[in-house]
Amino acid sequence: MRPYVHSVQYYETDKMGITHHSNYVRWMEEARVDFLSQIGWDFAKLEEMGIVSPVLSVSCDYKKPTVFSEKVNIMVSVKEFKGVKLFLAYEMKNENGDLVCLGTSSHAFFGTDGRPLRMKQDYPELFNTMSGLVTE
Repeated sequence: MRPYVHSVQYYETDKMGITHHSNYVRWMEEARVDFLSQIGWDFAKLEEMGIVSPVLSVSCDYKKPTVFSEKVNIMVSVKEFKGVKLFLAYEMKNENGDLVCLGTSSHAFFGTDGRPLRMKQDYPELFNTMSGLVTE
């Protein structure tokens, strides 16, 4: 799996010249979308199948600030998946390999009718893909 690379934009910085903390959550979403594409389950495919995946929670632990034009490499990993909820972890490092942020997010899987999906029964291929990526 290759990292998602984000280049810090000028508008993402604050008066102190560092990246505003709220942007890391956006980067997690960008990295998650890229991750799903890399594993063959991009958002367009999921939506065509009638699957939506809302965010249930998100957290960030900021380690070191980033600045304009800095490249941030974001690795996404599956921490837990049992079919109902998906827990992802994000490790963000700058170009020097310094850890800048650790993040987590949790997600559910629903049909377009708003009802929870039985992933193992209804979408076994997706269930098996996610289950096979669990790192812990």
